[in-house]
Amino acid sequence: MKAETWKKKRAYTDEDKAFALAILKDVSEGMDLRDAQRNHPKSDGGGFIPKHALVAVYYEKVESGEWEENERLLSKIRMKPTRTLSGVTTVTVLTRYHPCPGECIFCPQEDKMPKSYLSEEPGAKRGLENAFDPYLQVHNRIAALKAVGHTTDKIELLILGGSFSAYPLDYQEWFVKRCFDAMNGVNPGDDPGFETLAEAQVRNVRAEHRNVGLVIETRPDLVTQEALKWYRTLGVTKVQMGAQSLDDHILKLNRRGHTAQETLDAVALLRSGGFKVVLHWMPNLYGATPESDREDFQRLWGEGSYCPDELKIYPCQLLEHTKLYDLWQEGKYEPYSEGTLLNLIANLKIHVPRYCRINRIIRDIPSTYVVAGNKNSSLRQDIQREMTRRGTLCECVRCREVRGTKVNLGEVSLHDMIYYPANAEEHFLSFDTQEDKLAGFLRLSLPEDTHDSGIADLAGAAIIREVHVYGLSLEVGEERIGIAQHSGLGTRLIEEAEQIAKSKGFERLAVIAAVGTRAYYAGRGFEMGEMYMVKTLCNPGID
Repeated sequence: MKAETWKKKRAYTDEDKAFALAILKDVSEGMDLRDAQRNHPKSDGGGFIPKHALVAVYYEKVESGEWEENERLLSKIRMKPTRTLSGVTTVTVLTRYHPCPGECIFCPQEDKMPKSYLSEEPGAKRGLENAFDPYLQVHNRIAALKAVGHTTDKIELLILGGSFSAYPLDYQEWFVKRCFDAMNGVNPGDDPGFETLAEAQVRNVRAEHRNVGLVIETRPDLVTQEALKWYRTLGVTKVQMGAQSLDDHILKLNRRGHTAQETLDAVALLRSGGFKVVLHWMPNLYGATPESDREDFQRLWGEGSYCPDELKIYPCQLLEHTKLYDLWQEGKYEPYSEGTLLNLIANLKIHVPRYCRINRIIRDIPSTYVVAGNKNSSLRQDIQREMTRRGTLCECVRCREVRGTKVNLGEVSLHDMIYYPANAEEHFLSFDTQEDKLAGFLRLSLPEDTHDSGIADLAGAAIIREVHVYGLSLEVGEERIGIAQHSGLGTRLIEEAEQIAKSKGFERLAVIAAVGTRAYYAGRGFEMGEMYMVKTLCNPGID
């Protein structure tokens, strides 16, 4: 969806275009966008030229060859700029319905929808509108994001729809391949002879929309050594899992179908394979209390524990047509009030380690679905305001990201935070500003046994599980504003990881490279193995 699509959907007169060009000229010369819009209001009294019109005219001029690309200008007119402040554009797609192996009492089931997803949730709604076709979902989402000014060269693909591992393998492969087709800008339809998944991945290495991360959802009891190998065949780099609770009694009451130990084993196994791990944790489950939730949250952290890289806090929400709803009607379950939930999470956030990122603090379920309890979809913002009032801080990755702040590269300092989850020694290497904001980081895993994953590429290897340097934060002399990825911080983090791995006696350094990052790591001495990119380390006594 570019300029021509906007013209079809909205009234687009020559006068509108003239006003848009005048605004773009003023903004390119340094004027604030709002001041420029006020300087050139619509003559009919209809207000100001909106951002989507400015973006459409910008693209029209660039595509005609009249203007050169100007990231500085585009960054000022794009809509919802926070979507890509991390330097990566997330595209979410939804799988079709497939029976889930779980029987959780809180999960809803709508006709035609994968279990636990509702048709009016924003991401799920887009899946339904595209008939769950992976190609259409990715293609249309990229076009929509680009149409409102977002860069789409680096795509993190998030595949939702319940337990992806439970779907038939041929469906999984077809689904992922069609997502790559959309990122590659080709549409061979369902012709199985056109290209294999592996060939589509090779094409993506230098595609216009490169895949820099591939995320799936699954259950702890579906994570095995064989599953890890299959994930890498698909190109997966990050796995989301529903832990929900770390208390076996609560898990049993809610019919989760797995134990806390199975979750711990799954997290350790995924880490041994280099995957980033996102856990879902649910306060207010059946049988829980605010006090037991506080105790449960502490089980996530500490030596020998889960220590997830990212966390989604999804308070249990009471929905109709669930077994939990029946228990509520019988008076056996009571949802927390908004105030109770806000106070609980505000107390918990101060305990989140600096290596973890809290991605979400409530699921994006429309309040019309929620029967009782919290219906506030802006709970995260309210929690932040409450913490500010209290004078407390959350130090998670998300709260410390530099985001839109410009940073002087000469003022960042390197830190190495070491912690010990189950079966590994982890190093969270970070470049922090003088204001303690996070400009970039690397996750280095030193496994206790490098054969735990059962993957040959990882034998004798330390593992880089993630390198992330924020993309819309720094001005470093590039023509495009805020391209932190080109500042050299990533290379410096990798070099530090190499030195740590060598000092610990590791002979090799592996990286779980997404398809679209292979060229980047190849330029830093890594070579493609069977499933990972690997670099041989010099003997520390010789080099």
